[in-house]
Amino acid sequence: MTERAEGPVEILLVEDNPGDVRLTQEAFKELPTETRISVATDGDEALEALSERRERGERLPDLVLLDLNLPRLSGLEFLEAIKERPALARTPVLILTSSEATEDVLESYELAANAYLTKPTDPDEYAAMVESVADFWFQRVALPPMPS
Repeated sequence: MTERAEGPVEILLVEDNPGDVRLTQEAFKELPTETRISVATDGDEALEALSERRERGERLPDLVLLDLNLPRLSGLEFLEAIKERPALARTPVLILTSSEATEDVLESYELAANAYLTKPTDPDEYAAMVESVADFWFQRVALPPMPS
């Protein structure tokens, strides 16, 4: 069972495609687990949001869903940036992207991504993937405590 704070599951969705944002939000709404999704449209905005939470003493998201193909700071650059910051390095990050490129998969894991998922194109398959992610990450996995 995961070690996380009480209340809704906090998710940071880092996605620049409004259609994918809507699809992800709708899929999580269908789950029995209450979730709160914050959206950042690029890696810079996501990094800033995490850093501001730490500075204000707020808890970090329980999970980051990260697209790789982002404007300004890419998903891979975002992974590299949080890996270099001890206060952010333990934040669970799942890559959720359309890229099936082997080099993207390898580099994501080298930069400490926790999982790499390719976005399904069918809405029903997308909803099933979100349900699997939620079951695993919110019900089954044990996570290390986040630094204070």
